[in-house]
Amino acid sequence: MKVLAIAAANLRRMLRERSNIFFVFIFPIALILLIGIQFGGGFAPIVGVFQEGPGTLSEAVVAELEQEEAVRVRPLASREELVSAVERGSVNAGLFLPAGMEDTVAGGGVVEVGFVARPDGFGTELRSVVGSAVADALQPAGAARYAAAVTGAGFEEALEVARGMSGGIDGVAVDVSYLGEELFPNTGRFDLGAPQQLVLFTFITVLSGSAALILSRKLGISRRMLSTPTPLSTVLVGESLGRFTVGMFQGLYIMLVSLAVFSVDWGNPIAALLHLASFTAVGAGAAMLMGAVFTNEQQAGGVAVVVALGLAALGGSMLPLELFPPTMQRIALVTPHAWALTGFADLVRHGGGIVDILPEVGVLLAYAAVLFALATWRLRKTLTSG
Repeated sequence: MKVLAIAAANLRRMLRERSNIFFVFIFPIALILLIGIQFGGGFAPIVGVFQEGPGTLSEAVVAELEQEEAVRVRPLASREELVSAVERGSVNAGLFLPAGMEDTVAGGGVVEVGFVARPDGFGTELRSVVGSAVADALQPAGAARYAAAVTGAGFEEALEVARGMSGGIDGVAVDVSYLGEELFPNTGRFDLGAPQQLVLFTFITVLSGSAALILSRKLGISRRMLSTPTPLSTVLVGESLGRFTVGMFQGLYIMLVSLAVFSVDWGNPIAALLHLASFTAVGAGAAMLMGAVFTNEQQAGGVAVVVALGLAALGGSMLPLELFPPTMQRIALVTPHAWALTGFADLVRHGGGIVDILPEVGVLLAYAAVLFALATWRLRKTLTSG
C-alpha cells in the first residue's frame, strides 16, 4: 500500500501544477489538430478562380480543375478579390481566365491565363496542377483550330467534334498500374500526428518529473520515509511507479481524446496499452536516473526538456521516420522514440496486433531495464550515504 501511496502522491503533484493544465492537457491536442490540418491526408489546397467573362473554354478549364482530387476550386468575383484572397491566405493560389478565349484561339492567337501564389505556400505544386488542367481543357481547342484551318469548317463546329473525340478512341484501352508501396497506407488526417505527439509528450512529461524526485531528496522527504518502518526498496519502487503512473496518465489522455475528437484508431487496444506501457517504462527509468544524478531541480528540468526534444527530433516525433534518409533511419534506432513510433505505425496504419509489435516492445523493455538498474544503484547509494 505504501508503494501505491507514493505513486498516487506523484500523480497528484503533477495534476496540481497549474502550468500542466496547458502542457499536459491542451498543448498536445492543439499540436495534433494543427499538424492534421496542415499535413493530414484529407487536406486539399484551394485555388481561387476569376472568370472575366462567360465562355465555353473558361468553363472547360474550371470543370477540369474541379475534377482534380488534389485541389478545391473557389470562384471569386474580381481580379482584385482574387489577389487579395491569395495575399490573405484564404486561398492557396489564384487563376485568372480572360474573356474571349474562344475568339483568341480561333484567330490564331495565344491565350494568356494569369496565375498568382504566395512564395511561401504551395505555389510550385499548384502551378503544375493548374497548368496541367489548363492544357487538358484547351487541347481540344488547339485541334479545332487546326481542323478549321484545313477543312474550312467553323471553329465552334470543329470544337464540338474535337471534344467528342477527346474522350478516347474506340478500340484503344489504357491500363494503368502502380509500382512500389505507399509510404503511409490507410492514413487518416490525424493518424501521423497523434502517435508522434503521444510519444513526444509522454516522454517529456515523465522526464520532467525527475525534478520532483530531486526536490523530495532536498526537502528530506525521502530520508524521513526511510526513518519509518519503510524499506528502501518500497521507496524506490514507489517513486518509480509514480513516474510510470504520470506517463501512463499522459499517454492515455492523448489516446482517448484523439480517438474521441479526431477518430484516430489506435488498433488493438491491448496491444496499444502494452506498447504505451513499454515506452512509458523507458521514460520512467530515464526520469529516475536523472533524479538520482542531478542535485538541482531547475537544472534537471532544463536538461530534461532539451534531452526529450532532442530524442524526439532524432526518433521521428517531428518528422516521420519514413521520410528520413536511410542512414538517418538507422541512426534513429538508437532512440526509444523510433522503436515506439514504429510499433504505433504497425498498430495505427497497418492493422497489426500484439505479435507484430513484440520486437519493439522487447527493445523498449530492454531500455527500461538498463535505466532502472542504473537509477536504482545510484539512488540506493545516494539515499543511504551519510
